[in-house]
Amino acid sequence: MARNTGRYAAHGPEAEFEPGSGGRVLKNLLGIKTKRELERAEALALAQAQDRLIRTYSADHRFTAGDICEFHRIWLGRIYGWAGRYRQVNVTKGRFTFAAALQIPRLMQNLEADVLHRLTPCSGMTVDAVVSALAETHVELMLTHPFREGNGRVGRILATLMALQAGLPLLDFSLIRGKRKLEYFAAVRAGLDRNYQPMKNIFAGIIAKNRPDS
Repeated sequence: MARNTGRYAAHGPEAEFEPGSGGRVLKNLLGIKTKRELERAEALALAQAQDRLIRTYSADHRFTAGDICEFHRIWLGRIYGWAGRYRQVNVTKGRFTFAAALQIPRLMQNLEADVLHRLTPCSGMTVDAVVSALAETHVELMLTHPFREGNGRVGRILATLMALQAGLPLLDFSLIRGKRKLEYFAAVRAGLDRNYQPMKNIFAGIIAKNRPDS
């Protein structure tokens, strides 16, 4: 039986929990049994991964589905055995169901052939064009939700790398913490109707906050 971690409800082999964690912590390679310790490990690994990835990709790089898997693997490879691989479980958040696991390889191929091909690299784009590119790419990736955990943070890594290609500073996503998360989740859901304007508003706010001339 699958349990709810407080993030997602899931069914399948990746829904296993660390023995002794009381069904609160996903099974991991470090044997961590508390959410707080796992969150610290993930946060430290994320900072290290982002620093490495910033130094890896050039301004003229066109991102691929394989790159996105690599982001996930570099970040979580020492924590989860399934890092870097598409999820094999179906997941829901509240009443919202993300793309079925069996559809993910096809959806990610489509994401690469369409959105990533059209919208990256971002070098030479105007700020408005970057905002549009970030919004559409992020929404489509979030709706696909390719990984068991960490989709939002992988999406933020990709957005950061795209913004850097356009000569923008590192993005600070603190704008969507706390109560603003509801606005963010609503912006993702709006993408079901190809309405990217709510997410454009969010990214425009993030960029305005981070630009030195704002």
